[in-house]
Amino acid sequence: MSSSDTTSPDHSIRYLYEQILLAWNQRDAAAMAAQFEEDGNLIGFDGSQIDSRGAIEEHLQPIFADHPTPAYIAKVREIRMIGPEVGILRAVAGMVPPGLSDLNPAVNTIHTLVATKHADGWRAALFQSTPAAWHGRPQDSAVLTEELRDVMRRGVSCR
Repeated sequence: MSSSDTTSPDHSIRYLYEQILLAWNQRDAAAMAAQFEEDGNLIGFDGSQIDSRGAIEEHLQPIFADHPTPAYIAKVREIRMIGPEVGILRAVAGMVPPGLSDLNPAVNTIHTLVATKHADGWRAALFQSTPAAWHGRPQDSAVLTEELRDVMRRGVSCR
């Protein structure tokens, strides 16, 4: 992950996103769930809708225990404040399957994070992963995959 500078809302929201990805990459359900509001929502790549921090942890535990989940490589496209204590982060991400060194373009995704500020920091109110299928546009899929490979070549997980 790239930065822990939390002096501005943009950096704080980026840091929150990086912590979510880091927890996923480390297959740590508790750490990932801890990034969410108590009543936060997670919408998975497959359309699963999980509501509440506790349910998110319960949902992720068997996934991490029973499946060799691929690691995220991501690029933040935009962070936009929609109020002094609410921001939206949009990113693109790819995944590297365990034991491999390249992205699997079939699971490229668009991430949307709605973050809210509290006295103890920023939390995810909503985190959604939408397949970047690019139906009928294989050239767009190839461009996205190459963009994410560039992030990988830089030796980082999130840029």
